[in-house]
Amino acid sequence: MKDINFISACSDLGVNINGTEKGPLILAPNFNVKNYILEKENIKKSLNPNDLRKNEIYINNFTEIIFNTATKILNNNKTPLLIGGDHSCSIGSALASQKYYKNIGIIWIDAHGDYNTFETTESGNIHGLPLAAITGYKCEELTNFITNNFINPKNCVIVGARSIDSNEIGNIKDAGVTIYTTEDIKNEGADAIMKKAIEIASNNTNGIHISLDLDVMDPSIAPGVSIPEDNGINDNEMYLLIDEILKNKELITSIDLVELNPTLDIDNKTKNIAINILNKIIEN
Repeated sequence: MKDINFISACSDLGVNINGTEKGPLILAPNFNVKNYILEKENIKKSLNPNDLRKNEIYINNFTEIIFNTATKILNNNKTPLLIGGDHSCSIGSALASQKYYKNIGIIWIDAHGDYNTFETTESGNIHGLPLAAITGYKCEELTNFITNNFINPKNCVIVGARSIDSNEIGNIKDAGVTIYTTEDIKNEGADAIMKKAIEIASNNTNGIHISLDLDVMDPSIAPGVSIPEDNGINDNEMYLLIDEILKNKELITSIDLVELNPTLDIDNKTKNIAINILNKIIEN
């Protein structure tokens, strides 16, 4: 893995809860790493539950800025590490890596599948659509800055899932994405599951993009996320996942760490775990 540059993607436009735009601003200053700070447009964010395309235009504008910033970092022979922000920010970072490396896999560590489309979304929160967009599964409206350069869903692995919408699971099966659930991690071990994920994501590819949503952890351990889901992994399992990834660091093209919501955190629990994760990555 090459030298790291941060992208602080300060946006919460993809979720109907405020706060994740502050996550990068409390994490990045803890590290002596080149940091590109990207701010969302100054708009009135839609929170309308009946709006099933919330903030789409503004998210697209922000995505293209992230894509261009990550491309610049890659062209400078560095590794982009995006700190979000909500998970819609990852569309830009993952597709920049795909464009640069031509053919990569992706490991999506998340309590949710994020594989909805505008036809299947129940909430209209676009942070529930990015993985579908990254793998070219419909969602064309979210990737209009790029043409036919998507990550193959057969090289896509979701790790830690435990809350997937009923219509969304049909999308995942149709696309051929692999899922390892929280239960799989509990039964087989975090390191064993990550080994399997890396094998799938690296199969006939030029590297792997890692996208980590902090809500994969149980909210009793990491409460500072916008959409918490019970029965998640613990911090030790999280660190085992990261350690296994770093054993294969030569495969890693780019990384996201997203969805820290400081306004919902308790005693900086989630912030401190995020800092530990970033330290592990930077020190390797």
